[in-house]
Amino acid sequence: MRISVIGCGYLGAVHAGAMASIGHEVVGVDVDVRKIRALSRGEAPFFEPDLQELLTAGIASGRLRFTTDIAEASGAAVHFIAVGTPQQAHGHAADLTYVNASVDALLPQLQPGDIVAGKSTVPVGTAAELAPRIEATGATLVWNPEFLREGWAVKDTIEPDRLVVGIGASTGSATGQAGEVDAGRRAADILREVYHPAVAADTPFIVTDWATAELVKVAANAFLATKISFINAMAEIAEATGADVTQLADAIGHDARIGRRFLGSGIGFGGGCLPKDIRAFSARAEELGRGESVAFLREVDAINLRRRDRAVDLVIQGLGGSVFERRIAVLGAAFKPYSDDVRDSPALDVAVRLRGLGADVVVTDPAAIDNARRLHPQLTYIEDRDDAIRDADAILMVTEWDTYRRELTPEHASTLTAGRVAIDGRNGWDAAAWRAAGWQYLGMGKP
Repeated sequence: MRISVIGCGYLGAVHAGAMASIGHEVVGVDVDVRKIRALSRGEAPFFEPDLQELLTAGIASGRLRFTTDIAEASGAAVHFIAVGTPQQAHGHAADLTYVNASVDALLPQLQPGDIVAGKSTVPVGTAAELAPRIEATGATLVWNPEFLREGWAVKDTIEPDRLVVGIGASTGSATGQAGEVDAGRRAADILREVYHPAVAADTPFIVTDWATAELVKVAANAFLATKISFINAMAEIAEATGADVTQLADAIGHDARIGRRFLGSGIGFGGGCLPKDIRAFSARAEELGRGESVAFLREVDAINLRRRDRAVDLVIQGLGGSVFERRIAVLGAAFKPYSDDVRDSPALDVAVRLRGLGADVVVTDPAAIDNARRLHPQLTYIEDRDDAIRDADAILMVTEWDTYRRELTPEHASTLTAGRVAIDGRNGWDAAAWRAAGWQYLGMGKP
């Protein structure tokens, strides 16, 4: 099948490569000339495991190409909209500038029978607003949200845990005409063909109305953010009582209704999705007159940000009340491991705050240093982990890369620095082992 992907950022580049890998003929379109040139050479413009190999294979096979010319999308059976929806500069709502611009550019290329599949995370109601313009060309709009985990995006695209397709048919479409209902059902059937390997593997394929499909994505992110902030709220109580939040999470996680995943206490979530999506969800609920329904998300956000404060406090505590002119090795810059994404990174936020207090901050990360340096050039960056730790007064783990969490032992760290203060911002280290090696170990919500 011929497919176009409009927008070749994180979502679009992964989607284009994955679709080519399962046999489709794919053209990726983006206005960023530098990005398109890199992708056309088979170079991933960001770090994502397995993406580089996917791009190289797709281009070599002739099934994958990239362009800045939207006219080359003409003739595709399915056009995926995969542009970003950042938080507005002066508010919490989602900025739909790129979504609207991509649709405007695509309209002249659409032909009767084409399918436009929105993948971008948008406020509920967006599809209904876009549909009249798209359907006027004879094309059909569906909403097909993504559920990618950075670091696992290739696998999540090729082997998703569920597929959701929102069509106008579920609500009888905008006009309720039978022809439009049939078009929606036909579009859903074509999406089944697009994702044929996943469908053949009995992946749940859920057909909904537009609004439900839009809500599935933001509701999922809101739930995950709430679960993370819940355990971090428990960490605050644990810190006041001497309890151990890790043991608490283990105990309640054995309840099948709760589960252990996403109950890892630490400095909280970040990245380009969870923070801005829960804020945009709250803003949209306010617009709908239902702000009270998700009012709890404001506290979820607040708890998350407080954990960054707590990490800074622990460093100050560990260093005897002041970090001024003390050397601190910050292990991690990306908001999560297996990614170079530094958008709203708790790790970088903590590093910047410590530097603002007069500390000599050295940041290291296996993948995200270049992006971090562009965002915060005032920090010192060292690529090698051991060189970053050398002569530090304190080490602070804020991103759970294996090289920090599993491969760095307290005995080895002791050979690099006389400093004996270890702050575990992700509760990933063995506290007893670090203390036995002579380190002052401080964790998040741990005695």
